[in-house]
Amino acid sequence: MEAPHSPAAEAAARITLHSPDQTQALGRALAALLRPGDLVLLTGELGAGKTTLTRGLGEGLGVRGAVTSPTFVIARVHPSLTGGPALVHVDAYRLGGGLDEMEDLDLDVSLPESVVVVEWGEGKVEELSEDRLHIVIDRVVGETDDDRRRVTLTGIGGRWTGVDLAAAQP
Repeated sequence: MEAPHSPAAEAAARITLHSPDQTQALGRALAALLRPGDLVLLTGELGAGKTTLTRGLGEGLGVRGAVTSPTFVIARVHPSLTGGPALVHVDAYRLGGGLDEMEDLDLDVSLPESVVVVEWGEGKVEELSEDRLHIVIDRVVGETDDDRRRVTLTGIGGRWTGVDLAAAQP
């Protein structure tokens, strides 16, 4: 049996951030690169800054409503105030593995006209799109600066060919 096709990374960048404000600024800068149909996966431990980055994405996309962690509602839709794509913010932390529970959220219906951001989505939503932006946020261990983060941006699939992710550096 042949292994499923795994799209290659088309763009990548590593960025070091020193504060929550810089994390939010990165989100605003990345929003300029996003378009309807984009799937963004956020990976990082609790408190790494996933929701802070998403808040910046929401600001950059010009969406309505405060972007907060959707842990208890699982998904929250923020319509655009500027005529751009809506932001669909999903927290898959409490969902089990596999696409079954994710299918109940109808993300495939929202995806073509929205930017869908999924926290804790690794291993759960990749089947939604061959093209996606995977953002990994890691705390820098052993530093005196508790707010320092290393962010790895990986654009997967043809959508990200030629996109300069490093240009999003705040």
